[in-house]
Amino acid sequence: MTCFIECSNSGCEDNVLLPIRCERAAMTTVEAKLEAAREDLATRDGVVIAFSGGVDSSAVAALAHDALGEDAIACTARSETLPEAELEDAKAVAEEIGIRHEIVSFSELESDAFVENDDDRCYHCRTMRLGEMLETARDLGVGTVCDGTNADDPGAGHRPGLQAVEELDVHSPLLTHDISKDEVREIAAHYGLSVADKPSMACLSSRIPTGLEVTEERLTRVEQAEAVLRQWGFEQFRVRDHDGLARIEVSPDELERALTREFAETVREELSQIGFDHVTLDLHGYRTGSVSPAAEGSGGNNASAESEIGE
Repeated sequence: MTCFIECSNSGCEDNVLLPIRCERAAMTTVEAKLEAAREDLATRDGVVIAFSGGVDSSAVAALAHDALGEDAIACTARSETLPEAELEDAKAVAEEIGIRHEIVSFSELESDAFVENDDDRCYHCRTMRLGEMLETARDLGVGTVCDGTNADDPGAGHRPGLQAVEELDVHSPLLTHDISKDEVREIAAHYGLSVADKPSMACLSSRIPTGLEVTEERLTRVEQAEAVLRQWGFEQFRVRDHDGLARIEVSPDELERALTREFAETVREELSQIGFDHVTLDLHGYRTGSVSPAAEGSGGNNASAESEIGE
């Protein structure tokens, strides 16, 4: 590869560019990080990836499959907090990658600490979910479990789920090799994954305000309500369940489409049938963590309160 630098010598003509050899510059920062992560994974006998089908875990799965082939296994933990549509997406992305895909089932609702829905709900959830991954890895004779924590996550505020990752000694190749969220999307695009630009999707319990118990009834009506928004073609959205009051959030650039009489009347009717007593539209638009106490006083814009399922 040939690169060019501008000549600064007085004897050079104006704007002359001199050719130099720069094979080392041929590899971008992202490519170098990708290669380092792939080489890291290639040193392992095999890995189980905590796989949600989101962009983070999908990038890890693609890297692992590239490095290890059949010794890389994606594993999705199915539970009440995982929307059925997300499970189907995970199956599709695993097929895109060509990686073996295992699905295990468990219930966060069996944990009183999770149901209580305090500030550490994500810690309890991640502990259980990763526990399922570790058990699967033991059953398969695999020594390493990986997740999709990226380099941006630790600086995103209060994320108790990361404590579970550390306590359980789960390997986070994106974090280890300083791969940011934007770089994750570049890696996903490099592998041709359909989720490269997919918005983050937090588990359904993140729609329930802290302190309000997580129940199967609430999770079910949130999932059904968000399916309605998905049918309307919205891409970034949440339906928050304030004990029977639905607060709809859509991204600011999609807000205008939600401010039509047709949308208001149709969605109000459909969400009422699902079981909501009142249906509202949040004019602030979509904000991560807007039902978390950590968001109070900051306009609800708290990215720490939500993370991709299983990542």
